[in-house]
Amino acid sequence: MKKLLLLIATIPSFLTAQHVIKGKFSPPEAFKFAFLYRVTPKTSIFIDNADLKKDGSFKFELDSSKVAGTYRIVYAQPQDQYNFDLLYNAKEDVELTFDMEKGVEFVASEENKLLTSYNKSMNLISSSVSNYYSSTPESKKGFKKVFKVLKDTQSEFERAASNTLLAKEFIKASKPYIPESYENPKTFSKHVKDNFFTAIDFNNETLQNSNFLIENTMNYVFSFVDDQEDNNALKSNIDAAAKAMSNANSSLKKTILQILWLQFAEEENEAVANHIGSNYLLELAKSEKDEKLVTTITAFENSSVGKIAPDFELEVINKKKKIDIKKLSELEGHDNYLVVFWSTTCSHCLKEMPKLKELTLKTAKQQLQIIAVALDNDIYRWKDQTYEYPNFHHVFAEGKWQNKIGNDYNVSATPSYFVLDADKKIIKKPYDFDGFKEWFDSLPKYGAEPLTYPDEDSDDKDAEDKMDKGDKSEKRED
Repeated sequence: MKKLLLLIATIPSFLTAQHVIKGKFSPPEAFKFAFLYRVTPKTSIFIDNADLKKDGSFKFELDSSKVAGTYRIVYAQPQDQYNFDLLYNAKEDVELTFDMEKGVEFVASEENKLLTSYNKSMNLISSSVSNYYSSTPESKKGFKKVFKVLKDTQSEFERAASNTLLAKEFIKASKPYIPESYENPKTFSKHVKDNFFTAIDFNNETLQNSNFLIENTMNYVFSFVDDQEDNNALKSNIDAAAKAMSNANSSLKKTILQILWLQFAEEENEAVANHIGSNYLLELAKSEKDEKLVTTITAFENSSVGKIAPDFELEVINKKKKIDIKKLSELEGHDNYLVVFWSTTCSHCLKEMPKLKELTLKTAKQQLQIIAVALDNDIYRWKDQTYEYPNFHHVFAEGKWQNKIGNDYNVSATPSYFVLDADKKIIKKPYDFDGFKEWFDSLPKYGAEPLTYPDEDSDDKDAEDKMDKGDKSEKRED
C-alpha cells in the first residue's frame, strides 16, 4: 500500500514535467528584470517573469503546457528594442549567457546551438562571396571554390538539423541562392533578388510563430534598393513581397504589411505608405473587419501632401461684422492657409502660437490665413486664449484625441501644421514652427497691405465681442 501511494503521489510530477530556460546577464547591475514571452504571428504572449539574483542569473520553469516555438526574453524598456529570441522545443532545457556587448551565447540547447552555428557560418561565407566579387580580376576557379563551400555548408546543416524540431525549419527557409555556373556580379545580384523568397514558405507554422517572415520581408524591401529614397524601387520591392506571400492567410499578410506600412508612415514617406495602404493593406483590414486600422489608413492617406484637406466647419466674421458658419473648402481670398492643431495645455503650442502671430504680421492679408484648431476640453480657457490671436480663425475641437477633425487629419501630437494652397490642397506638413517659418520665408514678399491686429476700440473688436457673446439666430447649435 505504501508503494502504491508513493507511485500515485509521483504521477502529477510526471504529468507536469518541467524544463527550464535559465541564464545569466552581464554585467548584472545593468539589468533589473527578465520577462518571457511566446511569439505568435500577431503578437507576443506573456509567459512569466523571473527574479534576478545578484550575479545576474535568472530561471524560468516551463511545465508541459508550454508548447514548442520561438520565445522572447525582454530585459529592458522599451520592450521592442531590448529583447532577444530563442527556440524552445519542449524536450530540452535552454541555458544561455547574455552580454550587452557580445550578445547571446547558448551554453545548453542543441536547437539553439545549431541555429546559431548555422547563422555564423553563413555570414562568414557571405563575406567570402562579397570578397570574391570585389576582387580584380575575378577567377572562374575561385568562383567554383567559394560557391562549393556555400553549397556544402547548407547541405551539412540541413542534415544536422534533420533530428531537431525547430532549427531545421529556419535552416531550410534560409537556403541562399547558389548558381550552378559562373555569373558576373550584376547577374548574380539579380538572381539573388529574384530567388530571395524561393525557400520561404509563408504558411509554415514554425516560421509564422517567430520574427523570421517579418524580418526577411523587411530585409528584402530595404536591401534591394540603391537609394533608400527611391520610392519607385521601394514600391516595386513591396509588390514582389506581396506576391511572394499571396498564398498566405490574410491575417499573416495583414500583420506583415501593417508593420511595413507603419515603418514608412513613421518616416513620413507618404508615397510608399499610401502605396501599401491603397493596394494591399486597406482591403485586408476590411476583410478582417479591423475598423480601427481602416480608419487609420484612410485618415493617413486623406491628410497626405497632395490631397485636398479634410473639410470642417468654422466661424468667420463677414463684411457686415456678423458670424457666418463656413466650411474650410468655402474660404476664399487667400493664397495659402495654415491649419494648425494646438491645445491650451500644450507647452510647445503656447510657445509657438505667439511666434506664428509675430511672423504673420510681416505678410500681406491675402497671402495667408491661419485656422487654429484647438484639440481641447476647457472651452473657457480656450476662449480666453483666442483673444491673443484675433486675426486667426478659431475652432474649438472638443474631445482632444477623440475629436473628428483631429482624427480626419490623423493628428497624434500638438502642435501639428498643415499648409494649404488656395484650392485647399495640402502642399506641406512642417514638423514644427521652424519648419513652417522656413517655408514661409520662401514666399514672395509683395507690397500689399500688411496684416495688422485691431485696436481695442475698433469695429473689429466689437465683432469679436459679438462672437464671444454669440448671436443665437446665427450660431450653429451643437
